[in-house]
Amino acid sequence: MSIELVHATRGNLVESIYRGDIAVVNAEGDLLYKAGDPDKLTFIRSSAKPIQALPVLESGAVDHFGIEESEYAIFCASHNGELEHTQTVQSILTKIGLDESYLQCGFHPPVYRPAADELVRKGIKPFEIHSNCSGKHSGMLTLTKHKGWPLENYTDLEHPVQQSMLSAMAKCAHIDESEIEIGIDGCGVPVHGLTVFQMARAWANFTNPVHLEKSMANAAKRVAKAMFKYPSKVAGTDRFCTALLEAGKGAWVNKSGAQGVYCFGLIDKNIGIALKIEDGNGKAASSAMVEVLDQLGLLNDKQKVDLDKFQNPKLKNHRKDIIGELKPVFNLEKVL
Repeated sequence: MSIELVHATRGNLVESIYRGDIAVVNAEGDLLYKAGDPDKLTFIRSSAKPIQALPVLESGAVDHFGIEESEYAIFCASHNGELEHTQTVQSILTKIGLDESYLQCGFHPPVYRPAADELVRKGIKPFEIHSNCSGKHSGMLTLTKHKGWPLENYTDLEHPVQQSMLSAMAKCAHIDESEIEIGIDGCGVPVHGLTVFQMARAWANFTNPVHLEKSMANAAKRVAKAMFKYPSKVAGTDRFCTALLEAGKGAWVNKSGAQGVYCFGLIDKNIGIALKIEDGNGKAASSAMVEVLDQLGLLNDKQKVDLDKFQNPKLKNHRKDIIGELKPVFNLEKVL
């Protein structure tokens, strides 16, 4: 059963309560710590992106097309739609001989408000390249083009590119593909349903890939390195994912998912962490994740200071008065 993880206060009262579930797992499948129900089944959403990038690198596609480390980091992104993001996606598409018309991620205004405002000022309507998932889709197209697979239906579950990503997720989570529930993500591709425990184990294997086949393990190391070397490509200005990657300085990688999912893995340290906020609140997920890292003793004093605005963000009204805050209220339960 989900437990209370984060409270939102207003004045002296708790105004809102965010319940959820947490699992801390190693690559062998040992549950180390928990809060709530580690067996809660949900969709991993965009926390899957780094694992979905593995088949792209494993295939040799990025090397074949000359896609640089600073570029393929965006395969893992839920990006802001800032200029560095759209230019990176455009560069990848150019290198594989395609244009924006091949992206099938749908579109929305840039997540980063100044970038969205800039489009309005210029009279430009947002299109697929501004989607926060266009980086992931450029990766899917890179693999599809390299393999000579059909481009027009790369988002279909039956398409080889989606089957290869389903296989990668199953291998990292150490489960059979048939155990993975399938839905459709916000950008139109299949999304994987896993327990919070399975998500954490998948991330433990992604960041400590000693149990993966050599080619996939090498791909995992390259993807993780790209993420922590180029954190702004993974999210962008004022985003928790980027701030947490920057704070880690190569010790870990992390990725948010929609609807209150967050995943994290220590590089070569055999720990994966996953959490789900029951009602899908993203700020509560960020708050809870920093609290997990704090309770596990993974943060030094500087990191605690740098991440405090995400762990205990102040809540403000329309006049910018501070009227409350988010506060984690859980204690991890040690299992092993």
